[in-house]
Amino acid sequence: MAEKQTIDAMWDDSPVDVSTEVNFIWSIANKLRGTYQSDKYKDVIIPMVIIRRFECALAPTKQKVVDQFRANPAYPAKAMYRVSGYQFYNTSEFDLAELVNDADYLAANFKSYIQGFSANIQDIIKSLDFDKQIDKMDKNNRLLSVVKAFSELDLNPVTIDNVKMGYIFEDLIRRFSENAEAGDHYTGRDIIKLMVNILLAEGCDDIFDDGKVITVLDQACGTGGMLSTSYNFIKRYNPSADVRLFGQEINPESYAICLAEMMIKGQNAENICYQDTMKADRFKGTKMRFVIENPPFGTPWGGKDAAEGVEQAVNDEYAKGFDGRWGAGLPGSGDMQMLFLQSAIDKMDDNFGRAAIIENGSPLFSGGTASGESQVRRWMLENDLIEAIIALPTDLFYNTGIATYIWVLSKNKRRERKGKIQLIDASGFYGKLRKALGNKKNEISSGNRTQITKLYADFAENEYCKIYKNEEFIYREYTVMQPLQRSYAITEDRIEAMLSKGSLSSLYDQAKVDELENMEELSGKDLKKLEAYQNNQPLYEAIIAAMQAAISEQVYDSPKAFMPVLTKVLANATADKKLLDKVADGLSVMDKDAEIQKDKKGNILYDKETKDTELVKWEESIDDYMTREVLPHVPDAKAFFEEDLGKKKPVIKTGAEIPFTRYFYKYQQPTPSEELEVKFMDLELSVSERVSKLFE
Repeated sequence: MAEKQTIDAMWDDSPVDVSTEVNFIWSIANKLRGTYQSDKYKDVIIPMVIIRRFECALAPTKQKVVDQFRANPAYPAKAMYRVSGYQFYNTSEFDLAELVNDADYLAANFKSYIQGFSANIQDIIKSLDFDKQIDKMDKNNRLLSVVKAFSELDLNPVTIDNVKMGYIFEDLIRRFSENAEAGDHYTGRDIIKLMVNILLAEGCDDIFDDGKVITVLDQACGTGGMLSTSYNFIKRYNPSADVRLFGQEINPESYAICLAEMMIKGQNAENICYQDTMKADRFKGTKMRFVIENPPFGTPWGGKDAAEGVEQAVNDEYAKGFDGRWGAGLPGSGDMQMLFLQSAIDKMDDNFGRAAIIENGSPLFSGGTASGESQVRRWMLENDLIEAIIALPTDLFYNTGIATYIWVLSKNKRRERKGKIQLIDASGFYGKLRKALGNKKNEISSGNRTQITKLYADFAENEYCKIYKNEEFIYREYTVMQPLQRSYAITEDRIEAMLSKGSLSSLYDQAKVDELENMEELSGKDLKKLEAYQNNQPLYEAIIAAMQAAISEQVYDSPKAFMPVLTKVLANATADKKLLDKVADGLSVMDKDAEIQKDKKGNILYDKETKDTELVKWEESIDDYMTREVLPHVPDAKAFFEEDLGKKKPVIKTGAEIPFTRYFYKYQQPTPSEELEVKFMDLELSVSERVSKLFE
């Protein structure tokens, strides 16, 4: 069981200024004008930054590597790693500065230089299809100026550490992401620091053990910001810790950046995968101490807009039940956020796993009772997996201003948290940026982070923090109906109402006939439907004519009294009992003065037209709820719980939702009418005076 131990992880809060490096890189990007559209600059800039970063890292041992390669071109790669000091190397005698000295053969020499990198680095560069860009720049006289400029850029890990390099990449990605696809939201370091702070705030005693192996996973790792920040925080508190970072990413540029930085950190390159998480878990069998991620919002996993192969992969995994990653249920095909939630839980260590995941508002409440979303929430609550949900300020992300939430998940809740969920409204804890960065107008400062972390760790109710039992958010769906009491009559109004309700639409529907007749080409099914309507039209018209001829103000208070009358009226049109019942039902209206209808056993029948739905909290008695909420308004109403899990297709009427904002709603007294009247009179007087002056 996790014990409360708050870690103050505020050590790296000094501002990181990368404006010099980023402005220099963007001055290089300007050299591409004319040859490249601005949204394609990244095709050159990202690979060049990665290449220069590797080159700067390898510079101190470059000559030793070249000498060793000359002496033995077949020298083993792993042995060469020891020479270079990294899990990569470059055996080419060129570097970017040297390439510039032979402008006539620059393109060929540049490709040769890239081929001198170890195979793992070549794979990164090939994944970005950079050879084509070399040829394109060479053909358009851009290659020399770009290579020369990058050769002068200092990206040495000694002067530009992983944190600062992360900020450089973050700024570049932000600029490139202004036209990013919907759902892709690059996460600022201020948000990441808060997430890591929350993760490490409690339940982490074990991370201080000497030589402790600590695994961290991000299933949508982007450029690796969350992984790097987690690594830095943990190593700060336990330098001896063996922090192993794992990531999956689907965007090739982001993946390449992440892999490059992880390799420079000395991480295992095989643990950073170019992989769609919806299609596969590349670390199956490996449980993670921490999971931290910001999956895409509103990105479809199924339907015509889903990526190729994703829907089939998700359904195949779902068919495994709880042996797969989403045994609790599939959300609507238009949004994969709750699949990421379930996948994260599947990856969390069964004894100590903790996760921090950013979601938008949809996973809190979307979907009806039996929906996948509702059942996933219910499963998470019933298994006590949700530790806290934290509402963040709006306008935190570079390309969206929507409301977001951190879901804190745990398989290691401390004693006080067992069976409970903590809601924190941190939407007001932010500072304004002096200059907006895209949609990012706000940031979470170190002071804000301290406040939010304290709210979380204190686990005490106040204005910004609410604590509830898990059952608070689980409910039963009841159907409420009134006794079947209907009066019957053949009047002009009731005939019109019957036709409006479509009581006879299965027999004949003029609107559908018109639609079918106006279609350019009819399928065999449509043709049969049109023929049936045309054949039924005389019967339909005969029924209407017979009723109009029998219009009367006589009202009947039961079907027993009315059916003989209706049967006689329609005797020349039809004797079909089912059709007569439809007509009778269409001519009826709810009438509390009518007779209460019962079945053959004397049981009261209930009117489906009065059907209403009531969501009743799990722990509340339906009788108490009805007495308080329904019966004062509808005294004869009755509640029915229609759940039936024994059916081949189960009827599910137990669900869950977390209507977060409702729990922090603050009533605001409306302005008194007298005060409004004074304001209106003042405005009217002001307008009159201005009009008078205008026409003087």
